[in-house]
Amino acid sequence: MPQDSSFDIRYTPNTAEVDNAWQQALKELAQRYDFRGTKTTLELDKKTLTFTLQTEDEMKLKNLREILERRLSGRGIAPPAQVLGTTEPAGGGTLRQTLKVQQGLPEDRIPKITAAVRATGLKVRAQVQGAEIRVFARARDDLQAVIAALKQQNFGCALDFGNYR
Repeated sequence: MPQDSSFDIRYTPNTAEVDNAWQQALKELAQRYDFRGTKTTLELDKKTLTFTLQTEDEMKLKNLREILERRLSGRGIAPPAQVLGTTEPAGGGTLRQTLKVQQGLPEDRIPKITAAVRATGLKVRAQVQGAEIRVFARARDDLQAVIAALKQQNFGCALDFGNYR
């Protein structure tokens, strides 16, 4: 009896690259003329990979967000993995917004992804394991077809395919 092949669907960002993007954004922020003398901060919670952007007005907040998103994208953090929070007023007449880097698959997207795997019509089975999905099949060609089908779809989150055996 042949052994099943498998692969995992998940998203695990490289925390060192997130930290590097933050450092680069801070450097650019210090050099930008439009941010000199303003109450602008960019903080990172390294445990939850959540950025806190705070500045004086909506235009500066938009520019700060673009700087951070560009640096994250340049460091390999996919744009769908960047989850933007709502803008809220902060103390001292400033605005605050959060940007969270996705870790694992969002719980509300897991059923959609497994349904898309089943909808391929191939002889594969999907097993949810926490914040990731393992897909099994007898033929490796079926697994490759599933990966190709999932790459064509937009689930509103970043996907990585790994642990292919």
